[in-house]
Amino acid sequence: MLATRNRMRTAAAFSHTVRSGVRNGRRNLVLYMVSTLPDEPSQVGFIVSKTVGNAVTRNLVKRRLREIAVESVRTHPYGVNVVVRALPVSAGASWGELVNDYQRAFSKVASRLSGLPAEQQSSWMPPPLQ
Repeated sequence: MLATRNRMRTAAAFSHTVRSGVRNGRRNLVLYMVSTLPDEPSQVGFIVSKTVGNAVTRNLVKRRLREIAVESVRTHPYGVNVVVRALPVSAGASWGELVNDYQRAFSKVASRLSGLPAEQQSSWMPPPLQ
């Protein structure tokens, strides 16, 4: 389960991450990441709109993505904020497809984030998931 301190809750945090973060899109999701201070806990937020399906389907997708994100928070507990936007096809995706898309997007975004100029990044960058 995702700890309370690792849940993104404010609209300002969501909008900052989506607007100024690095993005990578996959078949089932789009992942946005922005670096924060090295001593701030990593936070993860989810955007699952009505285009994904009814309430039951949206909650299923959100629960799956939240469980996948727990592992990335364990390996990268500080220094990044992540927003995951589920695409409509994610409703029919298998667990393996979601895990694969999340891990590939996370590693791609993390590597791009570490390539930014020094004034645009914090002193700590997360290594990509393996």
